[in-house]
Amino acid sequence: MKNLIANKEFTQTLRDRRFWVAGSVVLLLLLVATWTGFQNYESLARSRQKANDAARQTWVNQPEKNPHSAAHFGTFAFRPKSDLSFMDFGLDTYTGASVYLEGHRQNDAKFSQAEDATSLIRFGEMTVAFVLQMLIPLLIIFLCFGAFTQEREENTLKILLSQGVSVRSLFWGKVSGYARVIALVVFPALVIASVLLFAQTGFQPAADTPLRMLFFLGIYLFYFLLIIVLSVFVSAQSDSSRASLLTLLGMWIVACVALPKATANVGESLFKVPSNYVFKHEIHEDVEKGIDGHNPSNERAKALEKKVLAQYGVDSVSQLPVNFDGIVMQEGEIYTSKVYQKHFGELQNTFQKQNSLAVLTSFINPYLAVRNVSMGLSGSDYAHFLDFKAKAENYRFKLVERLNNEMKTFSKTGDWDKKVSRDFWAKTPDFQYQMPSVGWVLATHWVSLAALLVFSMGLLWGINKSLKTLKIV
Repeated sequence: MKNLIANKEFTQTLRDRRFWVAGSVVLLLLLVATWTGFQNYESLARSRQKANDAARQTWVNQPEKNPHSAAHFGTFAFRPKSDLSFMDFGLDTYTGASVYLEGHRQNDAKFSQAEDATSLIRFGEMTVAFVLQMLIPLLIIFLCFGAFTQEREENTLKILLSQGVSVRSLFWGKVSGYARVIALVVFPALVIASVLLFAQTGFQPAADTPLRMLFFLGIYLFYFLLIIVLSVFVSAQSDSSRASLLTLLGMWIVACVALPKATANVGESLFKVPSNYVFKHEIHEDVEKGIDGHNPSNERAKALEKKVLAQYGVDSVSQLPVNFDGIVMQEGEIYTSKVYQKHFGELQNTFQKQNSLAVLTSFINPYLAVRNVSMGLSGSDYAHFLDFKAKAENYRFKLVERLNNEMKTFSKTGDWDKKVSRDFWAKTPDFQYQMPSVGWVLATHWVSLAALLVFSMGLLWGINKSLKTLKIV
């Protein structure tokens, strides 16, 4: 019986011209978003690879110079685009694309796309994720708002029930029918997106990419099914088609527009970040006076000299078999790294507290849960950005450590004329960013996944309870 009802809803919807108009518009937007997103992805990926190669060549082709001068000269680490980022830009537009790596300091990521964009970027971007998260639910609402109310208004519901159809079969039959209709709209675009995704790698993608794509498709199909169930349920509970449509549109506005903006504003008000001037001033103070405020740089230098002289059993730094300047620079690097990690860690914790409001709100708003997981699977969320920054900083520290050790081991104290050959630069490892696994993504976004599950179970519980006492006529 459910299958008969599903076939009836499917056929009836296909005969409705309004579906073809609305469905065609949404499908067209989905195809345009897929193609333009892929073109944008290819352009950025090529630009970043080209810039990365240029930075490497600049480093390798340095003339003979002092290792510490090379540390100040520095290099760049570019964040490669993830394969799925053309479907969900996430925060990529707003986070920097590269980090300048140099001695003594950690720099923030720079050169985001938003820096060069116009003020229109405040209204969002037309991406595949935007269409899937906001426009497809809107299409579902316009298709499903009259699922029960229209039959109730036309008095066909009583006839159906008189044929022995249970309310439960009627409900899930309608859900199944509308799910087939939505599949007609979404399926072509997702197939094209998958072909583009795998074609760019010559159909030899990384081991993680198919899994990410599989989870990406799965989370959206589950999301659409949830919206269909919710829309049919609201229709069953409403007295008229008008009331059903207004209720569903109100829920869409609150879930997709008002609540995300409100949580972001409340988060910014509750957890404030310091200004750029205050942030840098606090770092400078900690470097000069010590992280605890009682260990200034001059006392740290004296203690280090005393410790090194005792270690080598000599009376002055000129008697050391190694370059004391190299030791001082490396110890200074270790200390400043601790200072930067402390302040960047506090800043990142503040941003994560701001984001935590949106994560918690996802227990009542599946849109936010899907948005978080979608960005994570696409590699364009804040967690992936922090992972890139952490790996770039780890590379920077090892690079500077290598240069300082060269000074310490192969020169004497005060020998600032010490130079290394060009072969040394070529032997320095290049920075290669490896994205985390899909397991890491799921673990990072487990709260959003749990929220989606809890919301679904709550909705099913409410439906089962309501269908028993549903007033059909």
